[in-house]
Amino acid sequence: MKKLLGLGLLISALSFGHFAQAQNGPLNCYIQAFDGHYMTAVGGGGRTSDVIHTNAVNASTWERFTLIDSNSGTPNITYGIRTYRGYYLTAVDGGGRIQNVMRSNETQLRDWEKFQLESLGNGYYAIKTYTGNYVTAVNSGGLSTQVADVLHTDAKRVGSWEKFRFRCGGF
Repeated sequence: MKKLLGLGLLISALSFGHFAQAQNGPLNCYIQAFDGHYMTAVGGGGRTSDVIHTNAVNASTWERFTLIDSNSGTPNITYGIRTYRGYYLTAVDGGGRIQNVMRSNETQLRDWEKFQLESLGNGYYAIKTYTGNYVTAVNSGGLSTQVADVLHTDAKRVGSWEKFRFRCGGF
């Protein structure tokens, strides 16, 4: 059975391998596609095109994201994923796209900027958009937007391309 984790539980699961009481403060993370490449917010965010790459082999400044509890009051905790420069990732149209999929220029957390992290076990998570679709790292990662959109948001089920690892904590 899949679990949606609160931020504190996510922190514990990612950092310590077990669950603890929820603490819904912001959490800095690096996000890895299934193939091990890191997700990069090009320019640290603030973009409407050439937004995300999945080809970084090392995590640095532009690969740092902050998970923000959206405090939406729904039964499933949702998060804003904020870039290094303070912009939120946006799933255009709330998800369901294979072109013009993601933006990183929003400064407010609205519906299209909310994502659920669904535990898949073995340290992997699926990222679910506002419309219930899953984020896909095309080709399992390793791409830049010079090739095409490197993320899609139209998946209805989770395969290996929809699996991500979050490396969170002290940086």
